[in-house]
Amino acid sequence: MTRPNDDPPRQPMRKVIAASLSGALLEWYDFNLYGLSAALVFNRLFFPDADPLIGTLLSLATFGVGFVSRPIGALLFGHLGDRVGRKQILVATMMIIGGATFLIGLLPDYDTIGVWAPVLLVTLRLVQGLGLGGEFGGASLLTVEHAPRHSRGFWGSLPQTGGPIGYLIAVAVVSLFALLPEDAFLSWGWRVPFLLSAVLLVVGLLVRLKIEETPAFHRVKAAEAQARVPLLTALRRYPRSVVVGFGARLGEAGTSQVYQPFAISFVTTSLGFGQGVALTGVVLYNLLGLALMPVAGAVSDRVGRRPLYLAGGVIVALTAFPYFWLLEMGSAWWAWTAMALAAVGGAVCMSSLQATLFTEMFGVRVRYSGMSFAYQTSAMVAGFVPAAATSLLVAFDGATWPVALLVVGLGAVSVVSTLFMRETRHVDTAELEAASGRDTPGAGG
Repeated sequence: MTRPNDDPPRQPMRKVIAASLSGALLEWYDFNLYGLSAALVFNRLFFPDADPLIGTLLSLATFGVGFVSRPIGALLFGHLGDRVGRKQILVATMMIIGGATFLIGLLPDYDTIGVWAPVLLVTLRLVQGLGLGGEFGGASLLTVEHAPRHSRGFWGSLPQTGGPIGYLIAVAVVSLFALLPEDAFLSWGWRVPFLLSAVLLVVGLLVRLKIEETPAFHRVKAAEAQARVPLLTALRRYPRSVVVGFGARLGEAGTSQVYQPFAISFVTTSLGFGQGVALTGVVLYNLLGLALMPVAGAVSDRVGRRPLYLAGGVIVALTAFPYFWLLEMGSAWWAWTAMALAAVGGAVCMSSLQATLFTEMFGVRVRYSGMSFAYQTSAMVAGFVPAAATSLLVAFDGATWPVALLVVGLGAVSVVSTLFMRETRHVDTAELEAASGRDTPGAGG
């Protein structure tokens, strides 16, 4: 029988990052591809009889539906990840996400099958969200549980760059096919980016199948110390971590939905800019986030997670009104400036730290379940922010101050949550129970 201290050989971090990042890239390519399509074409293909603004609202609502199934995925795959292991679940979630995205590319539109078109679209979006619900926790743990303690922030930030990289690839592919004549793009061109997800899926699976289980979970499994019902154990022993994690994530998740899918719709539909202006601005947002995320992760290894995350929430709240003022100045350059600088608070100071921070907040026996539940329940709420923001535009005759106030509120939630957060930079991620747990290591569960 394997002894708990007989750890498997430690994997090279470049191999670990390749396995984690490949899935994160596919995950965010697929999810952001849907967001782009919801803002640009789904309103015309699946809701053609609606007023343009209402059609956009309905399209963005289907975007939000994918977030509803994310907590369900967190419950299912978090449980399995804490009971069976990180690696196997990561393979399953990747296949679910990639398969649903590929099938979206094959869907007939409203003119072909009527109401069944949006019904099938929503169904596949729910399946996509189910897989995504388990992806973040597994990819984060694969990296952070392998990483050296003194540089966990840096290594943990690298899978988070899958967000901007996936988005940039999605924008590039959609923009390429958008150069087609409009009839061709609406007929078949929009489908190709969804079908191309199969390439990312195959590559990602080949990489992930070669990675070993994390040393932390290997010890738990060797000692047969898995919790019977990991989520219930996490809720009982780490209630503070669950609540704080939910709130801390909400500010970043909600505002990122304003700065990306909502911003594209608002700039093109309400402000009258071309799609190229909107997409360029969001590209700048993601490029700045991509460049600074590893820097923020490395800084957190020196100053701590809490102060940097707190700064992100403050920046989000303070820049909400200036963001919309710049957008409404009527210049593409001011719009691009606003959309680029919006990345500093949410994408850089908050998103870059989440994989490491959420891992450190829970003991290894319940970590997959606890962090996934906190992360994905907040994502579920955030998923409806674009529809809520669009509803505010409709209700207030196009005025942006209610949307700005919504962003301020989201940033404030993150600030308050972070104030209740413990610093986690020095915790041992291999311990069965985290320092914040309310019982002794290995007891109960």
